[in-house]
Amino acid sequence: MDAQDSLFGTPPPAAKPAAAPGPVPLAERLRPRQLDEVIGQQHLLGPGRPLRVAIESHRLHSMILWGPPGVGKTTLARLVAGSVDAHFIVLSAVLAGVKDIREAVEVAQVERRRGRATVVFVDEVHRFNKAQQDAFLPHVESGLFTFIGATTENPSFEVNSALLSRATVHVLKALSDEELSQLLARALQASSAPPLTEPARVRLVGHADGDARRLLNTVENLVTLAGPVEQIDEAALERTLGELLRRYDKSGDQFYDAISALHKSVRGSDPDAALYWLARMLDGGADPRYVARRVLRMASEDIGLADPRALRMALDAAEVYERLGSPEGELALAQAVVYLAVAAKSNAVYKAWNEVREFVRRDGTRPVPVHLRNAPTRLMKDLGHGAGYRYAHDEAGGFAAGATYLPEGLEEQRFYEPQPRGLEIRIGERLNELRALNDEAKKAR
Repeated sequence: MDAQDSLFGTPPPAAKPAAAPGPVPLAERLRPRQLDEVIGQQHLLGPGRPLRVAIESHRLHSMILWGPPGVGKTTLARLVAGSVDAHFIVLSAVLAGVKDIREAVEVAQVERRRGRATVVFVDEVHRFNKAQQDAFLPHVESGLFTFIGATTENPSFEVNSALLSRATVHVLKALSDEELSQLLARALQASSAPPLTEPARVRLVGHADGDARRLLNTVENLVTLAGPVEQIDEAALERTLGELLRRYDKSGDQFYDAISALHKSVRGSDPDAALYWLARMLDGGADPRYVARRVLRMASEDIGLADPRALRMALDAAEVYERLGSPEGELALAQAVVYLAVAAKSNAVYKAWNEVREFVRRDGTRPVPVHLRNAPTRLMKDLGHGAGYRYAHDEAGGFAAGATYLPEGLEEQRFYEPQPRGLEIRIGERLNELRALNDEAKKAR
């Protein structure tokens, strides 16, 4: 058995007649065989665009194709390999290991001796660990084969830097509704599916959610599930679709992008956008408890003392959700999100806290001023601990004007500066009054 046989497997001696092959799936039948058949990704494949130029000029380069499911990553890899008639090896990172990588290397060496280029395509490359990814490095470096990895995850986090530095990252986009409509027309023509009413067509495109494979698989299911009908309306479509599961990875980039959009909508005082992103997250399966924790963070980071009621509102929403669960408890989260979005905003405490933490990290360990030290024993009192401390409640207005509380050398340091919004307007006015009293006391000394 040569290396190529070991990679793709040699069928054992037939003890029984082989089963007849099943029908070729619609998605495979409609897979583009040339660039002009590709729908979508025009930012990469339009005239003069980088990937089109590389394919048409027959210049192979290692690359990472990053994008959501069903946008043509495998198709583009095949087109790249076909542009130079390269031997095309497919590995799935879900199933393959270092042994399979070694076998692919052996096949590529055989093809090189035959004078033929090799493309190694790794689907779901983010599922390979560091050692498995490292196994490609010397062969990519030597030019033994062209490496193409496909991933739905951010390669900055999931692909090791050595491999990433040797590959160009091409970002693929979900197909637009217009592009999906073009694909749907092509699919209906190629299959025996009945025609769709316009509302059904719009609903089916929405169901696909940018995923060409999902659209084609649904069209294929319609042929068998819809029954002998002349036309499929929206009601018939809903019966065949079943439960809509939107594309949503609760641990990937889409998850963090959605929570980022929610947070920024609240910060930007847009309650409509905030409600939209909240609904998107919950609809996609995000844990409402996680969302509640992030809402609490928003209340502290972006509203703070401009409206202290926001934090209480967020806490109440989290508690209500714990008591009621879904879906009833989600309304409390929505209420909190809207309140936070329309509340006065201030990040003064957030900035002050970050600044003081960084200052303390860089600064030395300054001693506590003697007059602020605790003095629970006679020895400590004899050492002067607490001497000269002024009890604010015994002072006029409950304020010991001129007293200092920071370590020596930091008396003039200011971290917290209230914003002129919401309650912090009054807080700022009060701080100015107190600071004026301190200045007068210092001048009087």
